This record gives sequence, structure tokens and C-alpha cells, in this order.
Amino acid sequence: MQDPRLIERYLLLYIPWLLSLAFAYLPVLSFFVAWLGSFYIFYLTYSGRIKELPTDLPIAEQLMRPIFLVHVIFAGYMSVSPIFNLLDALGWISFDDNDFPSSLEQLELISQSQRYYCLGHAAYATGLLVYLKTRNEQFKVVITDLPSFLVRFTVVALIASNAFLFIPGLKQFYFQLTALSFIGATLALVFSFKADRIEYVAICGVLFIINLIQSLRSGFKEPVIINMLVLGIFLYPFYKKLVLAVFIPLMLVLFFLLPTYNQVFREKAWTKEEDVEQASEAAMAALQAEDDGQQTTTTAWGFLTGRLSEVQMFTGYIENTPSKNEFYGFTILWQSLEVIIPRAIWPSKPSTEELVMERVYQAGVINRGSSVSAKPALIVDGYLSGGVAGIFLTCLIFGAFTQIISIKAEELFGDYIIGTALVYSGLFQILWRGLSFEFLINSVVWSYITMYIIFLILRLLNVLKKVDELHSNIDETYSD
Repeated sequence: MQDPRLIERYLLLYIPWLLSLAFAYLPVLSFFVAWLGSFYIFYLTYSGRIKELPTDLPIAEQLMRPIFLVHVIFAGYMSVSPIFNLLDALGWISFDDNDFPSSLEQLELISQSQRYYCLGHAAYATGLLVYLKTRNEQFKVVITDLPSFLVRFTVVALIASNAFLFIPGLKQFYFQLTALSFIGATLALVFSFKADRIEYVAICGVLFIINLIQSLRSGFKEPVIINMLVLGIFLYPFYKKLVLAVFIPLMLVLFFLLPTYNQVFREKAWTKEEDVEQASEAAMAALQAEDDGQQTTTTAWGFLTGRLSEVQMFTGYIENTPSKNEFYGFTILWQSLEVIIPRAIWPSKPSTEELVMERVYQAGVINRGSSVSAKPALIVDGYLSGGVAGIFLTCLIFGAFTQIISIKAEELFGDYIIGTALVYSGLFQILWRGLSFEFLINSVVWSYITMYIIFLILRLLNVLKKVDELHSNIDETYSD
């Protein structure tokens, strides 16, 4: 039976949400109660007041576990980033007071959104903590040369990912294995450097730079930020002071400059006005222009208020559901289960993008026929499915599965490095931010299957062995 005192500790996570409800008639105050509440939830989580954090490794050596990195990214993106949108609504434009605040109705919608974010954060943290446990020792990794293994693993994953580009209906495996090969290359780079394996450092360094260039030319900010973030996290256990001195300022610079770079790049490349090479050069030139200061600041503020946070779209859904559109109930979930079927088996399967965008159009968030993609976030789909109850259940289950999959990865692959840092972080990056139900469930299901396929291959290669097999070998050695 669950310890009643433990249940009471979990209830502490929901105090900020309840307090924000009590001040709902004062929208700005209610917003800040909910917003600061997320920092309170972080504090409860990392102080160990609700549940003890894993002690098998120092904190610096387990940052890729979901209770740390994934929790901070998911909850930070969802619950902390809306502060810029509120400041913008209050009349602060590009860090200057504009004296033209939004209407009271708009402030109330933003405040309501933040209360939902606070509830979602509490439920997500609950799911993470309930299933937070030490892995059962089932398998052990038998690797004598970790850098060599990581390099070979990366090369095989990269070759396999490109092979799936030529198999109709299975392109999703290309994206999974490409992300896995990047994580593998980054891990290999760090451990090769640590072990003074210069030949592997050169190989992995080239792979990392190629991946970074491709990310810059994708037109999206997230891959570039993830590249640098993951490298910093992997280096941190070995070079703490260097990482703190270099990577934190670097991340801030990226957040400030990338919006301008991407805006110019997209204008040139996505409209076919120039090729990728020319668009990239134009984007770099924009950053170096003499009048760049004001343009960069304005673009960065637009990113902070319109792209870093999705509260603007969330308020649109809240405004239209359920007043104009009824809650979806289980409809979105059933669509998500259909999407799991590979297109190779069901060639006429409806487009996932079109399924998701249909509810965007119905809510009036963007006009039908617009070239903008505005797929709802995970918490939005939870709200559209069942309001407050939908948000709670969605984020609770999402947090639980985020943690359960990580534990399973470590049990299958024997330790944190291969299980969580490599396989889990490579295959399940969609869990870092969440996405619409259809994209999320499809990706998680097939990533889970891919994880088991990799496990079976490593078992056949004797890279993984059962713990009892290792014990029996030790016993035989001593008996001889």
C-alpha cells in the first residue's frame, strides 16, 4: 500500500496551481503565482523532499536522465517561457516600455493558459517522480574499448539511417537513426578526447561539424541548440569549469542570434530565391551588418514572445474550446493509434500533418490555406481532449512514460552511458518537448521497437550479457 505521507508530498506540487486559481480574478497576479509555481515545483523535485533522487551516480554524470535534462527542457519550454509573452502583452516591446498593454480579456486568457501550464508541470513532475527508481540489474555491457565501440556504433547507425531513405514508407526510421548517430558521435567525441584517442577525435569531430552545418542549413533553431547543449552536457562531468565558462554564454548568444539568422535564411532558401549556400551567406551577413543591433534585438524579442513560447496559440484554443468547438474526447487518441501503422503497410494512410492541422483550422488559430505550420503542443491536445482533466491525465501519463522508458533503456543496455545517454537520448528526443498526440505516439512506439531491435543485435554480438551469465562465468573461473 502506498505510504499516505508520500501521497501528501505529491500534493505539495499542486499548491501553486490552487493558489493561482484563488487569484484568478487578478490575472497578472494569478499569472505570476502560477509562473513562480513552476520554480517551486523544480525546487521540490531537486531537493528530494518528495522522493530521493538517484544516487548511483554523481548528479553531473546523470544529467541526461529525464528527471534532469528532459524535465528542465519540457517544463521550461512549457511553463517558464511565457513570461516574455506576458511582458509583451503588458506593453514591453523589445525590452522597452511601449505603454500599450493588451486588453483585459487577453491578459485573462494568458493568465488562464499559465494556470494550465502550472497544472501540467505538476502532473508531469508527479509522473516522473512516481516511477523514479533504480534500474534492476538484468544485463551488463561487455565493452573493453568504449570510444571504439561508440565510433563503430555511430557509423553503423548513420549508414542504416541513410538506407531507410530508399525504403518507401519507412522514412521515420531515417530520422530516428540520424538522431541516434548524432548522439553517438558526440559521446564518442567526448570519450575519445578523454582517452587521448586522436584518430577517433578527428573522425567524430568531422561528423559533429557536418551535423552542425546541416543543422544551420535546416532553417530551424532547435537542432543547432541541441547540438551544442548535448556536447556541453557530455563534457560537463570531465570539464566542469570550462563548460560553465564557455557553454552557458554560448547558449545565450545562440538564443539571441539564431532568430535573425534563421529569419534571413528562410526568406532566401525556403522561397527558392537563393540556393542553400547563398542563403547561409546572406544570413551570416545579416548578423554582421552595421544596423544589425536593432534588427537582431527586435527579431530576438519576436522569437521570445512568438516562438519560444506557444502561449499565443494556446489562448486561441482556450478562446474557442469549448465555447465554439466541443472537446474532442478520445478522437485525437484514436487518430494517433491509426497513425502508428506504417505507410509501407497502409499506402493510403491519411497525412499526419493534415490530421493535426485540421483541428488547428477548426479552432481558428490560423486560416485554412496558410503556409504556416502551427501544430498544437502536447498540453494543448490534452486540453482539447478534456479540459482540465485532459491536461492532468495527459501530462501525468507523459511524465510516467518518459521515466519508464528511460529505466527500461538502462535495464536493457546495462548502464547509464549506453542505456540513457546514447540509446534513450538518441531515439526519444521527441520526449524533450512533446508534440501533438499523433506525432508523439507514433514516434515513441517505433522508437521503442527500434530500441529492442538494437538490444537484440547487441545481444547477438555478445556486447550485452545477462548478469547471471557473468556470475556463472566468474564462478567457473574460481572453481577451476
